[in-house]
Amino acid sequence: MTKIAIILGSTRPGRNGKAVADWVYELAAQRTDAQFELVDLLDYNLPHLDEAIPPSMGNYQNDHTKAWAAKVAEFDGYVFVTPEYNHGTSGALKNAIDFVYGEWNNKAAGFVSYGSAGGVRAVEHLRLVAAELQIATVRAQVSFSLMTDFENFSTFAPNPYHAQPATLMLDQLVAWSNALASLRA
Repeated sequence: MTKIAIILGSTRPGRNGKAVADWVYELAAQRTDAQFELVDLLDYNLPHLDEAIPPSMGNYQNDHTKAWAAKVAEFDGYVFVTPEYNHGTSGALKNAIDFVYGEWNNKAAGFVSYGSAGGVRAVEHLRLVAAELQIATVRAQVSFSLMTDFENFSTFAPNPYHAQPATLMLDQLVAWSNALASLRA
């Protein structure tokens, strides 16, 4: 069965991303067309990129890189849950993505973002990164506003209408992940 990781892209203390990622996971877990797993970057404790050899060579030296590479390789697709910091994604997520290369190739990704402008600029940033990693990104995405989907900018209270675009994003993600299976074989 197709396996999709929901990657929580913030490690910040007091982060809003955990509630957002949990919301995505709860919605995804109701589906029967794929298996979903929440992957929290905090569980991997990755330092700032410390591999001397470029990740595209696939010759990882550090145990933390090998553990992260093994986790990324398990999946056929990804939902990146990202905050927007200064018109881009979080440094923690960008760093985690940069640690490995081949493990991302020929897979699909969808995006769920949050921020003052819904995190849409972080997603645009991630789409450029994904293209370089040979990740096919789906069109549908979900964007949560700190103004309307959070109480006091910190308690996640999403508008129910977000379930429809999230379902569409997951539909597209599962379809693209399946379509790319022959390239991964």
